[in-house]
Amino acid sequence: MSDLVIRNANLVDGSGAAARHADVSIDDGSITAVDGPGAASPGRREIDADGLLLTPGWVDVHTHYDAQASWDPYLTPSSWHGVTSAVMGNCGVGFAPAAPDRHEWLIELMEGVEDIPGSAMTEGITWDWESFEEFLDALDARHYALDLGAQIAHGPVRGYVMGDRGAANEAATAADIAAMSAIVESGLRAGALGFSTSRTPLHKSLSGDLVPGTHAGADELMGIADALGRVGHGVFQFAPDHAEVPTSEMPWMRELARRTGRTVSVNLNQPNGAPDLWRDVLGLLDEARADGLDIVAQVAGRVVGLLMCLEGSFNPLDFHPAYGPYSALPLAERVQALQQSELRDALRAEPDDGGLFRTVVLDSIDSWWAVDDGDIDYEPEAEDSIAAVAQRTGTHPIDLIVDQLCAHDGHGMILTPFFNYAYGDLSFQYEAHRHPSTRMGLADAGAHCRVICDGGTPTFMLTHWTRDRRRGPLLPLEHVVHRQTRQTAELYGLRDRGLVAPGMRADLNLIDYDRLTFGPPRMAYDLPGGARRLVQKADGYVATFVNGVQTVEHDEFTGELPGRLIRGPR
Repeated sequence: MSDLVIRNANLVDGSGAAARHADVSIDDGSITAVDGPGAASPGRREIDADGLLLTPGWVDVHTHYDAQASWDPYLTPSSWHGVTSAVMGNCGVGFAPAAPDRHEWLIELMEGVEDIPGSAMTEGITWDWESFEEFLDALDARHYALDLGAQIAHGPVRGYVMGDRGAANEAATAADIAAMSAIVESGLRAGALGFSTSRTPLHKSLSGDLVPGTHAGADELMGIADALGRVGHGVFQFAPDHAEVPTSEMPWMRELARRTGRTVSVNLNQPNGAPDLWRDVLGLLDEARADGLDIVAQVAGRVVGLLMCLEGSFNPLDFHPAYGPYSALPLAERVQALQQSELRDALRAEPDDGGLFRTVVLDSIDSWWAVDDGDIDYEPEAEDSIAAVAQRTGTHPIDLIVDQLCAHDGHGMILTPFFNYAYGDLSFQYEAHRHPSTRMGLADAGAHCRVICDGGTPTFMLTHWTRDRRRGPLLPLEHVVHRQTRQTAELYGLRDRGLVAPGMRADLNLIDYDRLTFGPPRMAYDLPGGARRLVQKADGYVATFVNGVQTVEHDEFTGELPGRLIRGPR
């Protein structure tokens, strides 16, 4: 008898093949058989999956759990959304290697780039390591609700080798490059899945300094990347200045891929200032693929947008001097004050601030949308923007803004996209997700805690793209499942997962597809020290299995923690 048999499931196996009904047998954490419905041998435990969707567990290759892995065995939000394997250490920031006198600097770097509260990291990180190898050992000693892999990041490596010179983005010497390359090689041999860096001017530390390595020359990038070539595994991942990718970045990316034989993975978003730049990038990826160079772009599943609320990092009222005396009051008192005509009248009056409030708020509301209390609409219509509603109803936009922020006892939110909505819809993502040289990524689970909440993107990929989209064509369910299972697993050499087939790991999701959904983000105060973060849970995960062990039952944790550190490719 098998340990577990899931019978009569609607199986989408992760390969991209058409859905089919099947029985799946599991023993000792592995899939042992995939049979036609009713054909499996008996199991010690059996699940009747009639009417349910069975998929591999999601493999999310772009997370930022480098700090959270110290204190949260459940690694939420990912484990709420069917993720069974996650890769962290992206975009050049992380916490190893870490000299004892660099801890606070690394925290400020992460807080500035990824908006993770510094107080939570100061209280929660255990720092039972100095080298990257010791960091992996510390992770290896812990148990999680999902498997976790790590990349070694440029920022901490540069700070460790070069000290203040590295933090200040001074040019690396030949000796510096050799030392950094040696650290990266040692980390890869110990089990790192890749190396990451950042070259975007958007990524700055809490003090406003650019991430170490932002202006690294080709000699530094190649010297470090040679470590990947010597070891024979690992992805070179980086966050670019989007405008530079087709010009100054692509030549060295091509040379690095050619020289090392390793995959180069570049983040790709659609900035409003260059809405068609992505087409040039995809064309260059086609050329690279034709030339046998392994260069791919990670793309997001939805808009990258700010969620403004009274509990968040900022809201539109923060830019009006009349709100200043109330901004530090407890939430309930602020909501009460905002209902009073005296404050409302003051907020409607445009301040004498040189036009700042008009520029930041009043001139921007055509790209702001109120977030309903049901499923959040990440592809909203222009006619539903705050500006359009104000004009249509004759309501002052400040009243709409205040009413929305005060809704749901002060938990109301306003969405404003800043990436991936330049066309006023998600047509960029639709095209990008169909391209052979892109990969699913950029949900940033664990990061941007107080103003962005995209860790639930794996669920959104099913609900929006395969079932609910109204403003354009859908993507095939089999394609979307493949995108965030087998394809992402293979990107990092994790060939033992992401596919429902005999011999593969039993990492699985059993989903009530017809009712799969998620609510609006909410602010939670559950980080160490009571620090805040936006959270968004799912509804419809009947079961999630990691290595054959059930971790989720009807959207609630079972308490089992079968997840372990992933050391190197499989």
